[in-house]
Amino acid sequence: MLTVQPDTKPKGCAGCNRKIKDRYLLKALDKYWHEDCLKCACCECRLGEVGSTLYTKANLILCRRDYLRLFGVTGNCAACSKLIPAFEMVMRAKENVYHLDCFACQLCNQRFCVGDKFFLKNNMILCQTDYEEGLMKEGYAPQVR
Repeated sequence: MLTVQPDTKPKGCAGCNRKIKDRYLLKALDKYWHEDCLKCACCECRLGEVGSTLYTKANLILCRRDYLRLFGVTGNCAACSKLIPAFEMVMRAKENVYHLDCFACQLCNQRFCVGDKFFLKNNMILCQTDYEEGLMKEGYAPQVR
């Protein structure tokens, strides 16, 4: 957001083509905008209020959520195999992607909290207890550091 300097002549708005006489204006895509004129083409949210980033594709100006909804890559959850929408928050472990609710030990279903250790073995997410029990069954103990 820019403050209009009193000694500069009013700029033309790229959205409505009227002069910008407001105290503040927005500059995006090398053009000037009224705060009310720079909106997402889909949901019409005011882009100056939702952050400093906007997306443009196919002559549309979009907020992040609508850009990802329309053009983002979707994929499947490695745990439940159901579709993950492009705009949804996810957890990643190497090349695997998970719904937040699916990011849990695949043996005991313990959900992980921030800072919890988890292990990826044979493409399965395991808690520390199940991982160590699996190692004991295989005949060797994990190294404790």
